Amino acid sequence: MYDYTDFDDSFVRSRVAQFSHQVERRLDGSLTEDEFRPLRLMNGLYLQLHAYMLRIAIPYGTLNPAKMRQLAYIADTWDKGYGHFTTRQNIQFNWPKLPEVPLILSALADVGMHSIQTSGNCVRNVTADHFAGAAADEIADPRPYAELLRQWSTDHPEFQFLPRKFKIAITGAAHDRAVIAAHDIGLRIVRNDRGETGFQVLVGGGLGRTPMIAMTVRDFLPEADLLPYVEAILSVYNSFGRRDNKFKARIKITLHETGKEEITRLVEERFAELRPLFGGADQALLADIRDAFAPPAFRNAPTDAFDAFYKADPLFRSWADTNLAAHRNDQYAIVTISLKAHGATPGDATSDQMRLIADLAERYGHGDIRISHEQNVILPHVHKGDLPTLHAALAQAGLGTANVGLISDIIACPGMDYCSLATARSIPIAQQIAQHFRDIGLEHEIGPLKIKISGCINACGHHHVGHIGILGLDRAGVENYQITLGGDGTDDAAIGDKTGPGFAYDQVVPAVERILRSYLDLRLHPEETFLQAFRRVGMEPFKAALYGEADRNAA
Repeated sequence: MYDYTDFDDSFVRSRVAQFSHQVERRLDGSLTEDEFRPLRLMNGLYLQLHAYMLRIAIPYGTLNPAKMRQLAYIADTWDKGYGHFTTRQNIQFNWPKLPEVPLILSALADVGMHSIQTSGNCVRNVTADHFAGAAADEIADPRPYAELLRQWSTDHPEFQFLPRKFKIAITGAAHDRAVIAAHDIGLRIVRNDRGETGFQVLVGGGLGRTPMIAMTVRDFLPEADLLPYVEAILSVYNSFGRRDNKFKARIKITLHETGKEEITRLVEERFAELRPLFGGADQALLADIRDAFAPPAFRNAPTDAFDAFYKADPLFRSWADTNLAAHRNDQYAIVTISLKAHGATPGDATSDQMRLIADLAERYGHGDIRISHEQNVILPHVHKGDLPTLHAALAQAGLGTANVGLISDIIACPGMDYCSLATARSIPIAQQIAQHFRDIGLEHEIGPLKIKISGCINACGHHHVGHIGILGLDRAGVENYQITLGGDGTDDAAIGDKTGPGFAYDQVVPAVERILRSYLDLRLHPEETFLQAFRRVGMEPFKAALYGEADRNAA
């Protein structure tokens, strides 16, 4: 992975010193909260429902053991012994005290980490496929390009005060694991007819109160044109994006109001102006960055232990079936460590769990750790012969849940338990769904399913692209949950359709059960997933099951 240079280290430490002085001025009253707010947000510090929250950047979701151990140390020293991994592949600490935040930032700088541009109207943490560099279906590792974008966008003088926040995601595989269609810019690595590597460029995706799927503005952008083209998009957005209404300030609204053809024309025009100015410097930098992402030295060893345990141990077999993915090296597997034990808070990891993951990555995973936007942890390179021992260690620490991709592998925002913007609870709903379907024994029968839950219209839980999406709202002081069906964040990205009237807090789990029992009755065979069945039969059978039974119960 990329290691900070002396320049990087100097830049981060200067920001720590700057913010430390700003915190001192806030504490002694020289700065009011209104004056301090933009300064703290530039450093990822939010004021939430009960306390400050610090959001730490994990660029493109990549960590090493030293960084993970430092996060554990921070959790123990300045927080409450845990951290929360987010849908932006970041980590949040929910309980830091303001006078201690500079100490946290300094500790982060010691291991090449920071919280710069994890908030504000700027280019946020660039995200990527969490299987990058390991996936069997990958065309090319997207992380060198993500790192190039990170370096280019950090403290970029033109793009620190955009009309609104700006998010970029990149994938290197045909199967989209990075939700690129729900980002301001989505990039997919492709090859043209001549075998040259480039990018499909999508613009204008986003969720929130006005969810939209991104539009393709370039089917093939040559690799060498990446930075000038992305800069052209941002430059046009910075000029034409609305600043009169923050709810209409994202680039998706600019694209919708101006039109795809006109925006594309403006981008291409600006690109033609910018392209000669780069002069190849970005390509020289990319070559240096790419060296940092060379694959590990894979070992050649028997996989007999895996085969034997898979046949003999049903618990190991269940975990292997759900939590392992195909690696480009047949002797290896990609391991997803679920942070969704039934009844747990999705995305939370204790300091002890973080240290264990660091130890296991060092021992069995070539020192490579990833955070997924689905709020799980990935060890991308584990030899199959080590998997039984790895699984045993994970299970002992409460990290061996065999549920990746199933109903209890829920994405959920912090909701009203933490967030000052939330209008309803998310975490308890996720916990109840996970526990209920485990208790009635339907989790594995239902099969692959993406449930995503948001506690407000800002959609941090990505509910719009959930196969089942749940949005918590405030209706006259009472929590009310709207359900959508048929969303998808992958290759055939789609915004889910509303089923109808919302449900009270204590009716959400029964409503989800009615939907899923209807699916089990409707599916053609056990291999037909919920999403496939929904696309085949449409909304009406599910609405009938959902509201028909509710009406009969009310009567």
